[in-house]
Amino acid sequence: MGDPIPLLKDLIRIDSSTKAGVNKAMAFCEEWLNDKGLPVERLVNNGYSMLVSSIGSGSNTIVLNGHIDVIEGSRSQFTPYTKEGKIYGRGSADMKAGLAAMMETMAELNGVPLPWRVQLQIVPDEETGGLYGTNYLVEQGHRGDFIICGEPTNMGIAIQSKGVLQVDIHIKGEPAHGSRPWEGNNAILKAHALYEAILELPFAQEVAPPMFKEPSINLAKLQGGTVYNKVPDRCDMSLDIRYLPDQSPSEILRQIKGITDGVVRTHICNSPVKTKADNPFVQALADSLVAQTQLEKATLYGQHGSNDGQFFTKYGGNAVEFGPVGYDWHGDNEMVYTDSVRQYQAVLIDFLKNGQSDCVVTATASGLFEG
Repeated sequence: MGDPIPLLKDLIRIDSSTKAGVNKAMAFCEEWLNDKGLPVERLVNNGYSMLVSSIGSGSNTIVLNGHIDVIEGSRSQFTPYTKEGKIYGRGSADMKAGLAAMMETMAELNGVPLPWRVQLQIVPDEETGGLYGTNYLVEQGHRGDFIICGEPTNMGIAIQSKGVLQVDIHIKGEPAHGSRPWEGNNAILKAHALYEAILELPFAQEVAPPMFKEPSINLAKLQGGTVYNKVPDRCDMSLDIRYLPDQSPSEILRQIKGITDGVVRTHICNSPVKTKADNPFVQALADSLVAQTQLEKATLYGQHGSNDGQFFTKYGGNAVEFGPVGYDWHGDNEMVYTDSVRQYQAVLIDFLKNGQSDCVVTATASGLFEG
């Protein structure tokens, strides 16, 4: 079995936080896959390159989906280093470790009889929404029955994820002289009061055990006011709402619009992932996880965040997030445990070669594996 660690270090060294950097990393991956004798198709959308490589055959398709893009980082973060069994660097956990293991898995299984078709997708823009990468691939027909997104999950299997509803609200007030604020209507204060009221709306109180406690509502941006001596007469507020899998974004918008005279606009509305715990692919992956690790049972849980698996759901695909053990992704000390990357690769190989299940799993509340 090929060691994914040298490949991981090579990927970290490429600053893929920009479109140019993503395309540079994609060219590296294309050359690497070609050198391993794997078939590679390169697609381009809106200037972004992406790669598809398929092996095996069968009536079912398993997709290994990995994003090569990372958020920005300091120059030193693109120089990987190892300390106490951990590899540090931008993208080490999110998600170049998962991608390196997926690439080595494809190389290991190339030419091996498999019970299904396996497709590796290397995509360019998950961190900024996935519209030009995974969404494009899915619309072009690159779909699957079961999708593994190699995000960092600390070897848990995230079978569900919240949906994303990002809204901008333009709020008007009444201007007045800064020395007589009672004569105006402060739009900033009005916006903050609206935010507090939104937290009390019915949708914000709903729960979805055992996966989730409640939706999350983040006051992401608040912009208003021009000068010190004027009561602000307008304010723009932006909210990042992560709604529960069975909630309706249109109903959430209806509730918000019902308590404000401001103008509410949708910035992004992304679907949740709602894969079932008793899905046979989930069970088979859980079986391989137990077989290849020291875990007594696999843990299934729900993610607060979003992932590219969402784009497959409207075509019947069942998606999960599953990746190695890492912490502080998007932080200054992002890292991944080297042994977990190798274990993760072993799990993928076992799952893709066998595809059988007799495993016991347990579902748990969201947030168990968040670093």
